[in-house]
Amino acid sequence: MKKLLTTSLLLLASAPMTSLASECGKVTIADMNWNSASLIANVDRFILAEGYNCDAELVPGDTMPTGTSMIEKGEPDVAPELWSNSLKAALDRGVEEGRLRFTGAVLSDGGEEGFWVPKYLVDKKPELATIEGIVANRELFEHPEDPSKSAFYGCPAGWNCQISSGNLFSAMGLGDAGFELIDPGSGAGLSGSIAKAYERGEGWFGYYWAPTAVLGKYEMVKVDFGSGVDEEHFKSCTTSAECLEPKVTMYPPSAVDTVITESFAGRSPEAVNYLSTRSFTNAQLNSLLAWMEENQADGEIAAQHFLENHEDIWGQWVSPEVATKVKAAL
Repeated sequence: MKKLLTTSLLLLASAPMTSLASECGKVTIADMNWNSASLIANVDRFILAEGYNCDAELVPGDTMPTGTSMIEKGEPDVAPELWSNSLKAALDRGVEEGRLRFTGAVLSDGGEEGFWVPKYLVDKKPELATIEGIVANRELFEHPEDPSKSAFYGCPAGWNCQISSGNLFSAMGLGDAGFELIDPGSGAGLSGSIAKAYERGEGWFGYYWAPTAVLGKYEMVKVDFGSGVDEEHFKSCTTSAECLEPKVTMYPPSAVDTVITESFAGRSPEAVNYLSTRSFTNAQLNSLLAWMEENQADGEIAAQHFLENHEDIWGQWVSPEVATKVKAAL
């Protein structure tokens, strides 16, 4: 009798967890190849696995391939940090067709993109805060391999900002002005080029975005194109590889969203509610990204650091019951 009672109690105790795990099931989460996205993906994996009993798994991701795969193949289930301006038309179609769902803004105050120069250059020559000043002083931005050219650092191949920065480079006639668009090869290559310029007090001109540890660590000034923001043209043409006549426009504030598949949304409303609530500010992410850089931490280690030290933030995203599970797992 004692053995039967013990077995019954164990089955009863495990029933809610089994039910929840079955409801959530396997969840694939895109682990994008930049630090903030990898940090958030690892936070999501841990909380979904330990707090909601999901069979959560990280899979490699990148903006264009992940968005396209979610629309066409229904996988991965979650893109934690998707800069949705870059794929807005396609994502909207995915929503209209019942394939995708926007759960909320992972970056509550939006992302910032633009062309930048070091502040120490602008302090010496204030005109460098404008695109006209950049062109007039192009000799300050030495090409690393060709002395006859000036350097503009664009986005790595495969990133959607490669399209927007390339279109704006063309729209402003920077090639005709003597600049060459340089592919830095990777996000690390792009940030490394800024760090190198700062260490040497040299000129640097190129694309970058926030929130990032780089723009938190190095003071940079966003170049004014003198055009204002044409958001409609930016979305319809500037971000499109088929854009034949790009016009000059500043980058609009970037929507940084969490996007999920509808198939996942139907499996676990509780987990979806977490993803709808989970959001960071630029200040919070800048601090975390700086910690990652200082400690040479990857997304998994940074997620552990965040969960162990910032319950004041993530505790607001989940119920007390889920918070208890997460803390116990830590």
